[in-house]
Amino acid sequence: MTGSKVLSGKTAFITGGGGGIGSESALYLVRDGAAALLMGRRIKVLEQARDRILCEVPDGQVELFAGDAASEDDTRAAIAKAYAIQNCLDIVVPCVGGGVFRPFLMHDLKTFHEQMTYNLTTAFLTMRYGAARLKRGGSIVCISSNAAGNCTPWMSIYMAAKGAMEQLARGAAEELGPAGIRVNVIRPGLTRTPLGEHESEDPRVYKAVIEEIPLNRTGVPPDIAAAVRYLAGPESSWVTGQILSVDGGAQLRKNPLMLDLVTEMFGEETMAAVRAGREPNS
Repeated sequence: MTGSKVLSGKTAFITGGGGGIGSESALYLVRDGAAALLMGRRIKVLEQARDRILCEVPDGQVELFAGDAASEDDTRAAIAKAYAIQNCLDIVVPCVGGGVFRPFLMHDLKTFHEQMTYNLTTAFLTMRYGAARLKRGGSIVCISSNAAGNCTPWMSIYMAAKGAMEQLARGAAEELGPAGIRVNVIRPGLTRTPLGEHESEDPRVYKAVIEEIPLNRTGVPPDIAAAVRYLAGPESSWVTGQILSVDGGAQLRKNPLMLDLVTEMFGEETMAAVRAGREPNS
């Protein structure tokens, strides 16, 4: 982050804008001069995010749109509102996503579709309709997860969704390059947010994960926001189609199995069946 107004005159559109990573990314962009539209499902959460940003950047411009990033109509309307702020769109950050522990054999078509919708469909809609509004020099910064690169036990569908989103971004980077539009991906590691958004606040999760992080701590939203700011700004004008891990070095190791914790969550009988490759009873 430069501290200057290098993004003055630019407009950013951020989904999941009320969340820890989304709102912090917006703060970094607004602090450097961009106007921002935050999209999310809960207006009160969006208002809190806006108020926090404007408290730090009183002359900033932050607009809100309450809607579902998995809805084509909502996403298109939100992007149109973002564009109308300054008659331009320069930065798009699809920030909706998340996963839960659930063994592969306990998934069904419904839970598969839920995870794909939340992590892949939302990114596609934001990228697809955002790209059509971006001007030359525009940037799309997708938020993935280090689960897309490291095998994460009990999160197979989440891994698949984030992996698919990364390939979508790479393909879009190739196709949109001639239009001067860059597309990149950030892979956060486990990141603590003030809103407690992660799928588990169990301290055992954090302890197990930290043991596999060379820098020996979980992430915080500013870690990710700084990377968003870099990939959104002119400093990265010759960077596209890249996947940047921001995870304390976790990609160097493995994700923990946490079998005891998952067994506690789902029961010994169910996990015994899962581990044996049998259909669980529940």
